[in-house]
Amino acid sequence: MNITNIGGRSCTIYADDTPSVLLIQPADKREAETLDKEIAHIKSLTVMSFVFAAFEISDWNSELSPWEAPPVFGKEPFGKGADSTLAYIEETLIPNLQERFSLNSDIPVVLGGYSLAGLFALWSGYTSDRFTAIAAASPSVWFQGWSEFTDNHSPAPNRIYLSLGKKEERTRNNVMAAVGDNIRRQYDKLKTQGVDVALDWNEGNHFTEPEIRTAKGFAWCIDTKFI
Repeated sequence: MNITNIGGRSCTIYADDTPSVLLIQPADKREAETLDKEIAHIKSLTVMSFVFAAFEISDWNSELSPWEAPPVFGKEPFGKGADSTLAYIEETLIPNLQERFSLNSDIPVVLGGYSLAGLFALWSGYTSDRFTAIAAASPSVWFQGWSEFTDNHSPAPNRIYLSLGKKEERTRNNVMAAVGDNIRRQYDKLKTQGVDVALDWNEGNHFTEPEIRTAKGFAWCIDTKFI
């Protein structure tokens, strides 16, 4: 695993020999501290060879939000920086990684993330046709306007992983408490759209082993039957 700068962002990269798939994840500084554990867990769950690239997110609420929304905890609202972040992935990160590791232009690309980064990954699947699969671990599907968005759009990837902690919907915050019903609704909607979708329920709350949950999502997405 090494850390490099790509397009002005710090990126943590791991690469197998002759990789078969490219895994991409937005990560903040806290998540960066557990990426080695996440990568090790992915490797324990799959025999697929891969390149893994996690790029740094410095303004979580802005860079990963598809549109503006009021705060649900604290005083910081959500911005609308997801378009710029997606453009960075498509126009800068992926081409750089393809050149750096001599990857085929048609290599499968899986975008994954945790929490708001999981929502960003889902939104990207609805917005772009660049991704083969999406791994959304404990995604923030309580986000204002998200259910309405998914009701009116269809995702490009035909393989999507969803997960949630069993205690996540047991919160006093009324907005965030909708996460359970919303993810069940999302799962059902994706099934009716013919998507190969999984909904994995994990022990614990939102803060329980995020790196393990994210690793499980990536591993499911690169199952050999799919790739």
